[in-house]
Amino acid sequence: MVQVIQAQNVTLAYLKQIFALHKSEDEQFFTEWFDYIPEISEFEKQYLDRVKTNYFNVLENAPLLEEAVKMVVLSPLLDLAGFYRHPFYIATEESVEISEEIIIDDEKTFEETQEIIKGKIDVLVLQDKLWLLIIESKRSSFSLAKAIPQALTYMLANPQPEHPVYSLVMNGEDFQFMKLLKQDKPVYALSDRFTLYRRENELYKVLNVLKTLGQVLS
Repeated sequence: MVQVIQAQNVTLAYLKQIFALHKSEDEQFFTEWFDYIPEISEFEKQYLDRVKTNYFNVLENAPLLEEAVKMVVLSPLLDLAGFYRHPFYIATEESVEISEEIIIDDEKTFEETQEIIKGKIDVLVLQDKLWLLIIESKRSSFSLAKAIPQALTYMLANPQPEHPVYSLVMNGEDFQFMKLLKQDKPVYALSDRFTLYRRENELYKVLNVLKTLGQVLS
């Protein structure tokens, strides 16, 4: 029997049970978000100050939908981080599937079931055919806690399991990075969460991390 599950309905508990996914407690597992952070220029800071102002100006009228978040906030970040230029390229709405064989005990017989998770990655940054960065962009009123399991599902579908894969989940005002590595069992870690609701513009830090990942992965 085949059962199809939509990625947006997946929970962390499900991923832990089916794929043996676990969270790393080792601070050295994911140092890319705080180590070797490159400086950003005054021009980039001024640009990001304008992005922050634009976001809150647009938000005054109504909560931003996903496409508006991508246009107002995400696209400038990808541009400044260099992900629109060689050696990187962008894929959008990339369809992915991940499956696992499980055994269901119905008290009378053991039935083998294949569960297939299907979804579409909002933005995928690649180099050649190597997955580098998965970006899950949500509307402004969407909690990142709900986006994290979905992004982890896509990360588990990485076709090059020997390489780490990174993810950014965002809703326009909150941002969080993740790293996943498939070892004997897949392990992941989270960065701190950045938000635009602080006086300092934390888009600077988000861009710093994106630039670091671009250097690490290129």
